Amino acid sequence: MTRIVGLNDIKQAAARISGKVRHTPLLRGDKLDNLWGAEVYFKPENLQVTGSFKIRGATNKILSLSDEERARGVIASSSGNHAQGVAYAAKTLGIKATLVLPENAPRSKVEGCKNLGAEVILHGFDSIQRYNKLYEIQAEKGYTLVHSYNDPDLIAGQGTSGLEIMEDLPDVDTVVVPLGGGGLLAGVAAAVKETRPTVRVVGVEPANIQRYAESRKAGKPVKVEMGPTLADGLMITVTGENNYPLIDKYVDEIVPANDDFIRKALMEIVFKAKLLVEPSAAVGVAAALEENFKVKPGEKICFFLSGGNIDPEKLADFIARETA
Repeated sequence: MTRIVGLNDIKQAAARISGKVRHTPLLRGDKLDNLWGAEVYFKPENLQVTGSFKIRGATNKILSLSDEERARGVIASSSGNHAQGVAYAAKTLGIKATLVLPENAPRSKVEGCKNLGAEVILHGFDSIQRYNKLYEIQAEKGYTLVHSYNDPDLIAGQGTSGLEIMEDLPDVDTVVVPLGGGGLLAGVAAAVKETRPTVRVVGVEPANIQRYAESRKAGKPVKVEMGPTLADGLMITVTGENNYPLIDKYVDEIVPANDDFIRKALMEIVFKAKLLVEPSAAVGVAAALEENFKVKPGEKICFFLSGGNIDPEKLADFIARETA
């Protein structure tokens, strides 16, 4: 049954996770202002405890579990960042965590999970393969599921970052958010729009995996085929049933980002804003560079940087390609 998350849920989540995650600062990106003639800001969740916003939802979910559910241990499937969030929260609370990651997960994310004491199982290459393996293990072991995007408690936790944006920049005009499974965008959109409805919210998904754009066209959640993308954290083909109603209600635009512009955007963020981010975090700036949505002259625009867990080799390859 679908449960719609609202501002009160997000405020309760903020109180629940307070002191366990960072209130990341809102940073000016003035070196990028001249790209669009706008006032650029960043919400840098790459500076979060585990290098990603995912710890917010994972922590809120695990703290919302009953003692019996925690005692069974938790299990999650992830491309890496959600897994690290679950591993961190579980370690903090003394809970066993089992994590199913893709066989091609970035080494930094795999090592991050193991260093936090979690059991890591590498399986398959897409979210469907991973979740099939997860359900198989869950049926055998009885672990409690901490879903990576389609869960109301998780959505509320992710939405706390949207509350922080509105607290730190109450007169923001546009907020641009990466879109994978949709938990982040759903939570941020609810927090932003229920605080100030006039703020424009833009979701950005990989050009070859446009599940939410297609869902909006169909008027219901749909599944799309997996396509290639540099944004490994956004490689999900299924639209979350708990996320879709919030995204459909509150998100003004859903636009794509192509790989060539993701590379360019990552370089702009790393070398001009001096922030280390992963490709998935750069899709908002990429879509703006690609002119897939209009940045209005003079507006205050906040780009959500979702994470910074990138392997050194991948970053070196990006730099080599862009400077060749």
